[in-house]
Amino acid sequence: MNTGNVSINQEQGRQFVPPVNINQAKALFRLENLTKVFRSDNVETTALNNINIEIKHGEFVAVMGPSGCGKSTLLNIIGMLDNPTSGSFWFNGEDVAAYSENKLSVIRKQNIGFIFQSFNLIDELTVRENIELALLYHKVSAADRKERAYEVMERMEIAHRANHMPAQLSGGQQQRVAVARAVIAKPHLILADEPTGNLDSHNGQEVMEMLTQLNKQGTTILMVTHSPAHAEYARRDISLFDGEVLAENLKKNRNGTGYEKNLRHVQKLSTGHAEKHQQAKNVFRFEYCRPGNRYGCIPVDRPVYPI
Repeated sequence: MNTGNVSINQEQGRQFVPPVNINQAKALFRLENLTKVFRSDNVETTALNNINIEIKHGEFVAVMGPSGCGKSTLLNIIGMLDNPTSGSFWFNGEDVAAYSENKLSVIRKQNIGFIFQSFNLIDELTVRENIELALLYHKVSAADRKERAYEVMERMEIAHRANHMPAQLSGGQQQRVAVARAVIAKPHLILADEPTGNLDSHNGQEVMEMLTQLNKQGTTILMVTHSPAHAEYARRDISLFDGEVLAENLKKNRNGTGYEKNLRHVQKLSTGHAEKHQQAKNVFRFEYCRPGNRYGCIPVDRPVYPI
């Protein structure tokens, strides 16, 4: 999805799309009082509790939190792989919370691409065939699928590996294939679940740069990560703990200049939650960003929400 006028970056010789003005962008999706409860026999587990989140077209948002806090459940619902127990899920102006699996599938394949921590490539298919897989349900001819696959492989610098099998690739190369598969259908939204979790620091940084470039071209990205360094690539951080949104941390940009401290407490501290929030202090780190500080944000040992 391109936004704004396209110009040419003379130094790089690449197509460049000016960043989206987030303040003027419309909401791509919105969650209102969303709750997800898992029930089995006499056991009831609340994975998400009263979630309120809005993501606008063109945003790059990182979701952070400890294991078991509800990040994967949140991603599954936003990716339309699961339904909430209660609440609303507005996607492009439609409340899809109660939609059937078939209706969700149609919306999902037209709008959403996925990147997984474990790559999820099919071992029996070549690189090109894995990438083309995302187009099989888009009524795209075989010739067009092949052409588009080579176009995206060129962008991801893996065209020379087109006929290789996944087992012949390094971890970084496999994730490039996974990113190519996610973007070939030109989705409005990419959901990235720990996209650097199985990579070394060098390959992890390459994947983050690829996601940043896709976002600059207009694609909305929602990424789950445990890495504070990789969360810095996002414009906004959302912190989860025990299925609740604790805080959002908004940044003007990540170029060193123009950072601002803009921390918004999302949910009020309620009576009886003192122990939970005391635990949260030990999990999250507050990043204080001074306006005009060219060195960026300074991590300090404080909770990621106002006390």
